[in-house]
Amino acid sequence: MQFIRALIPLASLGSLPLLAVYAPIPEQEQGKAWAVTLTGNIYHDSNIFGAATNRIDSMVYRVSPQASFNASLTAQTFLSTSYRLTLDHVESRPGDKNLDSHDFNLRVAHAFRPGTTIDVTESFLISKNPESLLAGIPLNTDQSFRRNQVDARFVHGINNRVDAAIKARVIHYNYDNAVLAASLDRSEVLFGVSGAYRMLPETKLVGEYRYQRIGYDAFSALKDKRSSFFLVGVDYAPGPKLSTNARIGMEYRSRDGERSEDAPYAELSVKYDYGERSYVAAGYAYTFEETSNVVLYTDTQVHRFFANVQHALSPLVIASGSVNIEPSTLQGRRNVSPNRSETTVRLGTALTWLPRSNWAVSGTIDYDRINSQDAVREMSRTRVGISARYSF
Repeated sequence: MQFIRALIPLASLGSLPLLAVYAPIPEQEQGKAWAVTLTGNIYHDSNIFGAATNRIDSMVYRVSPQASFNASLTAQTFLSTSYRLTLDHVESRPGDKNLDSHDFNLRVAHAFRPGTTIDVTESFLISKNPESLLAGIPLNTDQSFRRNQVDARFVHGINNRVDAAIKARVIHYNYDNAVLAASLDRSEVLFGVSGAYRMLPETKLVGEYRYQRIGYDAFSALKDKRSSFFLVGVDYAPGPKLSTNARIGMEYRSRDGERSEDAPYAELSVKYDYGERSYVAAGYAYTFEETSNVVLYTDTQVHRFFANVQHALSPLVIASGSVNIEPSTLQGRRNVSPNRSETTVRLGTALTWLPRSNWAVSGTIDYDRINSQDAVREMSRTRVGISARYSF
């Protein structure tokens, strides 16, 4: 059973719902293999399509049941699975006002022996009412999409101080709108190998290589990319309340039909649990990402600063908040568009009341803002709502 105890802390990753708010909402302990929750939301969305002009605002009414299962299949194998259905009624939406989204997660983790494990997760999402909207999309365009993501990780403890790991990720995006599908449908494949040396019980030095390939379904000769990452870093956890992770290095990116580019790469994060149901987490990342306008831009180079905080005001009331600030540079295509600066800000706050062990009632506010030198990508959006969740 000690093998399984090492795997259980990761099990919840496959069963947490995709929340409709940015601020973290505290999860209630279920203490059983099967868990069923029913969530109801009412919120006002000031810009349902993320348009730069002629925005459409609407009340949104949501019902979202979810079922999850977490259990040990054997003394060394753990299974986690969940399914969530989201039914939205968007009162002022042109066309179809009733939208159904589906979110399925499956995770299997197996410990061959202490220090040697394999972990595979699949997440399939059909989103009819996306939480994060695409910038610069033609006015009032349906942004519904499907995403399938598979993650796999194998870790082998060579000895008490040295670990080796192999990891892989495959993601495929499919958009419902024919124009968006022709531009943005793609697969992203990431493969990595790493070695870690435990210098001290709380300090681990890491070296890592990653290879990424982004392949588009249409006009791939103009949009595909390949990147190689060479990274070094450190994981530092002086106690159960504090953990830090850092990776720095270089990314060498090759673009089909465009110039190649080398750039620094960074991942930094820290989390501190300072009390019961209270923590603060923050981080920074610098990397290339795909853009929603592949005609004018190859990709975007992003600085991402983020922070999450959750604080228990009392045993029954929890406040939470999140901030995500992303200064970026859109990489213009040669002889088509210059590079353009852009800053995306996402803010979220929530106040949650836990009257009983199986009830949670929350008030939430989310705010999005994009300031861009490309005027059609400008966007602002506010969502204000209340939700109630009951766990069976």
